[in-house]
Amino acid sequence: MTADPTLVTGVGKRAGLHIATAFLRRGMPVIGTYRTRYASLNTLERLGAELYRCDFQDAEDVERLIAEIRTRHPRLRGIIHNASDWMSDDDGIPPQEVIERMMRVHATVPYRLNHALAPLLQACGDRHADIVHIGDYVSSRGSTKHIAYAASKAAQDNLTLSFAAKLAPKVKVNSLAPALLKFNEADDPGYRENALGKNLMQREGGWEELQSAVDYLFSSRYVTGRILPLDGGRHLA
Repeated sequence: MTADPTLVTGVGKRAGLHIATAFLRRGMPVIGTYRTRYASLNTLERLGAELYRCDFQDAEDVERLIAEIRTRHPRLRGIIHNASDWMSDDDGIPPQEVIERMMRVHATVPYRLNHALAPLLQACGDRHADIVHIGDYVSSRGSTKHIAYAASKAAQDNLTLSFAAKLAPKVKVNSLAPALLKFNEADDPGYRENALGKNLMQREGGWEELQSAVDYLFSSRYVTGRILPLDGGRHLA
């Protein structure tokens, strides 16, 4: 157990909410960021989370977040880069805007946070600190409909390699590459059937699978610079 907090970005819903809640219920302090104020954030605050509204498309927001964390905390146990956006290349938005938005949330801001908060990670009172990038299966495959998204996730994977080398041995840096973890409530039956047919396990991974992978990386004293797939055997389907 450590008193040093972990920064989890994008805690308002889905994966980020699950990770932040799990940590808090274990007594692990959490600093969380969000872009939209969901009711779920009230629960995180009741559990003791320190929350900041931060739009990653706004450079001033990001710099304010960094300044607040540096002012309030001398150390960090980890950073989990979960904040994400998902834009199609076929939605009528200018391609330049799509690629800029995807790269900023998945690569530019994680790059900035890793650099700016590295001294706090290196000062962690635990045996080591961790950075975990929550990536995507498509980073190694590409996507015909979400080219910019896939490219930005591939860039994020490359950050994992570079920062692992730069920050070792005090800070371990890894990435998770999930495929299907959890359907959205609005997903139609046809989409669900098609998606399940793409992996060998024929099921959603679930947030617990993601949490187990995060816990494994946090507990390891040896694994760094790795991209761990969570894809249900999709590469063989």
